[in-house]
Amino acid sequence: MAGRLEGKVALVSGAARGQGRSHAVRLAQEGADVIAFDVCRQLGSVHYPLASPEDLAETVRQVEELDRRIVAREADVRDTAALQALVDEGVSQFGRLDIVCGNAGIAGFTTNTWSLTDEEWEEMIGVNLTGVFKTVRAAVPAMIEAGNGGSIVLTSSTAGIKGMARTAHYVAAKHGVVGLMRALGNELAPYSIRVNTVHPTGVNTPMITNDYIGGMIAADPEFGANLQNALPVEMVEPVDISNAIVWLCSDEARYVTGVSLPVDAGFLQK
Repeated sequence: MAGRLEGKVALVSGAARGQGRSHAVRLAQEGADVIAFDVCRQLGSVHYPLASPEDLAETVRQVEELDRRIVAREADVRDTAALQALVDEGVSQFGRLDIVCGNAGIAGFTTNTWSLTDEEWEEMIGVNLTGVFKTVRAAVPAMIEAGNGGSIVLTSSTAGIKGMARTAHYVAAKHGVVGLMRALGNELAPYSIRVNTVHPTGVNTPMITNDYIGGMIAADPEFGANLQNALPVEMVEPVDISNAIVWLCSDEARYVTGVSLPVDAGFLQK
């Protein structure tokens, strides 16, 4: 039986590991070919290990193991030229572009908002908001030109629908992603391109399960409460987010646009 995304092509940012790898693999399981990228190096304001070239190679292996095609490159989501070159290469090879998963992101924390350095603020906004904009900007013209409609899913967070102390730069970026989605949803509706956001709570990925975040939670139980869920689960799994994205990209959600979809195990809003 054909998958729900048979014959489609998906662009996935931050695809080397975690949610991004899960999205790439789930989309491939449903029949999509994949254009994938990740920065694959450390960034100055990030206090936990980021993905490596070997991680991206593993994503390639898992997609190809499903007998799907993949173009994967190391690229910074803030690099306009690199993103455009990758989209152009992928469309040249696969002939179309139908899906965009604006997933790449980083996390960071501070004592309070006024303690944030310029580097911390600018890098967070640059990756988590400007990078999402640049990903979409590189992809949309090819989607419109193909004339097949499509689906854009931008990864926000539960921090995109409420305030959280000690992470104002992250909260601001994730709220900004929602505003970007709403504007794009109106602009792209005439082309049958749907735009939505997903809002994960704490997800079992290296962005959360590392010594830096673990230390923050241990030192500040109030901060740790940001990861509490109503359902009896400590964290959701990457595939739970991927399954929501597959649905949003499928014909089952053909009239769903401009929606902020929580995937949060009943996230407890304090």
